[in-house]
Amino acid sequence: MIPIDLSKKVAVITGGSGALGRVMARTLAQAGADIAICFYRDKETALRLQDEITARGVQAITVQADVTNQDSINSMRDVVLEKLGAADIIVNNAVIQYAWTSVLEQSPEDYESQFQSCVLHNVYMAQAFVPRMIESGWGRVISINTECSMQNFPRQSAYTSGKRGMDGVLRVLAKEVGEHGITVNQVAPGWTISEKSEASASDEHYWSNVPMQRRGTAQEIANTVLFLASDLASYITGAYIPVCGGNVMPTI
Repeated sequence: MIPIDLSKKVAVITGGSGALGRVMARTLAQAGADIAICFYRDKETALRLQDEITARGVQAITVQADVTNQDSINSMRDVVLEKLGAADIIVNNAVIQYAWTSVLEQSPEDYESQFQSCVLHNVYMAQAFVPRMIESGWGRVISINTECSMQNFPRQSAYTSGKRGMDGVLRVLAKEVGEHGITVNQVAPGWTISEKSEASASDEHYWSNVPMQRRGTAQEIANTVLFLASDLASYITGAYIPVCGGNVMPTI
């Protein structure tokens, strides 16, 4: 058996109190990582998750932060450093979404906000946490993208533009920090079953076009994040990995 052991590693998860964030936090904690649960509004859920994780025998803290504000992220970094130590793994999961509508009708402010929560979020997190990863010679940057980035469907322009923008930033970052033992990768879920989005009979309109003929689960996304955080993925960087049952397939 090949174990995944993240003991003595510190992982920071933005959007950590959300439906997917909670599953990722639990999964990394099960592998032994200490967890910083970054939340924006839902402190109550974050605190319940903290209690759940500490009951597993690892450390966990909750930290409030606005991922669109650099000062807020830097303050969050300082709290993590004081309470858990320097972060080894960052999972950039938080995002702001708006109602999907046509390019002709979408508010310009929506595009600006998507840029902030996708592109600048990743920039701020890298600038806050990667320097200490460079000092230690090891690090993992894992960002949650989406299958929508490849699909470019109607009415998704604000969301897709933000996610495609972060893809460019992260690919460049991977080339800049690889020599320091730091990997930078993206996980791209499809329409995922979670506590927020449960399965229903009406799902067939989606999964009928998916080769695996079903929706994925939040745990399957978290499993991919766990793999990328581990030494098993030590030679994988700059990757965009769809976890969507083959609904999108990057080509060569």
